[in-house]
Amino acid sequence: MSTIVIESALVDHPEVAEAAVAPRPDPTTGQAVVAYVTLKAGADGSVEKMSELREHVAKKIGPIAKPANIVFTPELPKTRSGKIMRRLLRDVAENRELGDTTTLADPTVVEEIKERAATAPSEE
Repeated sequence: MSTIVIESALVDHPEVAEAAVAPRPDPTTGQAVVAYVTLKAGADGSVEKMSELREHVAKKIGPIAKPANIVFTPELPKTRSGKIMRRLLRDVAENRELGDTTTLADPTVVEEIKERAATAPSEE
């Protein structure tokens, strides 16, 4: 299943401003999905909102597409031209050393996402 399909389902939710999805290793299934979500109007995420978004994806695509984790972030890492840097999100999801961040519009965004990902609850 394509990550863009899951991203589209998340962005279809009325409270989601933007979303990006990355895979991460999973001991049970081989790979799991981590979603990075920015809510509209600067709203903060919660365990309840995570459950709501997971169910929204399940209704749109099917239960197999539910993200294992949702990391709520005020902003996604983007290049100066506005393209989301999914490569860096994969690095965060897989707990790898970050690749080149010189093209980021705001390099501090990735550090904040790393901190939030480390403390984000998981519904597996």
